[in-house]
Amino acid sequence: MSRRFPTSVLRILPFLVPALVAVAAWALWLGWDQQRDVHPDGSTSGPYEAWQVVGLVLTLLVPVYWAVSRGHTAGAVLGTTAGLTAAAWYDWSDDSTGLFAIGVGMVMIGSLAGTAAVSGVIALAGRGMHRTAS
Repeated sequence: MSRRFPTSVLRILPFLVPALVAVAAWALWLGWDQQRDVHPDGSTSGPYEAWQVVGLVLTLLVPVYWAVSRGHTAGAVLGTTAGLTAAAWYDWSDDSTGLFAIGVGMVMIGSLAGTAAVSGVIALAGRGMHRTAS
């Protein structure tokens, strides 16, 4: 007797996989670094370094490609955006000024725009490959 996933589970996988990978990738690349860097002139930066953000973006290309290549562009865009937004909210919500909400909004808008653009490129490249293969 073979067991199959219920269709309801299969329908949410293209959204759920990018969302969960985005949360895990945030924790892996950014979640551990909470200290601002103080420079000799007294200015501060951080807490993240550029290489951490680049690593996060490159890691997220995998689930986005996975979902888009299966025809689930909306799941790739919305799942990744939801995961990054939730991770940013969780990571930054202890800010006593309340300004973290602006940063979270910027993460949401930026990840929505960036993931939509990357998904569009992946989808177009996939269509181009199908045309040349036919």
